[in-house]
Amino acid sequence: MHPRVKFGVKLGLTREMATRLAGLRTPERIQDFVSAIRWNREADGPTALSVVEVLRQGRAHCIEGAFVAATALWLSGHPPLLIDLGAARGDVDHVMALFHRGGHWGAISKSNSPFLRYRDPIYRSLRELALSFFPQYVKRRRKTLRTYSVPVDLRRHDPALWVTHPGFCHELIDALTNARHFDILPAGGQSRLRPIDEIEARANTLHDFPK
Repeated sequence: MHPRVKFGVKLGLTREMATRLAGLRTPERIQDFVSAIRWNREADGPTALSVVEVLRQGRAHCIEGAFVAATALWLSGHPPLLIDLGAARGDVDHVMALFHRGGHWGAISKSNSPFLRYRDPIYRSLRELALSFFPQYVKRRRKTLRTYSVPVDLRRHDPALWVTHPGFCHELIDALTNARHFDILPAGGQSRLRPIDEIEARANTLHDFPK
């Protein structure tokens, strides 16, 4: 058994699942894999599916896709890091898997919108990376991105809580929510934000997986 597959099995994946993820040896290939997973509309209520459950059910939303991406990154030799983008009241946070290449940050992102997606590793800091999402992180025409977190290292959390957990991964949601966050807007900046243009708002109605 290949060492990467063996490590995946040690984390709790089946051999088939570990083989699938271990074959995704670059962030680009991991992004393609995560993007192809059917969008999880949470028809039966909120979910935070583990890696095993995402692969078994074939559906994921942002944090669930981030779990899968982080696991694949881990199997390929990268640390499994997540970042939480915090939204204003009335909108929802967005979680992504981080990777570092050549001294720069990139991100793997599962999103049903056209804008909150993959970021090439060209950002010198996590703030730069987070700011790249600001113009199109919107609710209708309102810009809602407010904070970004420090990297959350999944190696510090038992894989039983996020790789193989059969239910809602509460502990990891709490870890991301409680991680240190940094403000994006300067003092008083919220009141001076210009709404996005109507054409941008129309573009934001596009979806990978339409209803």
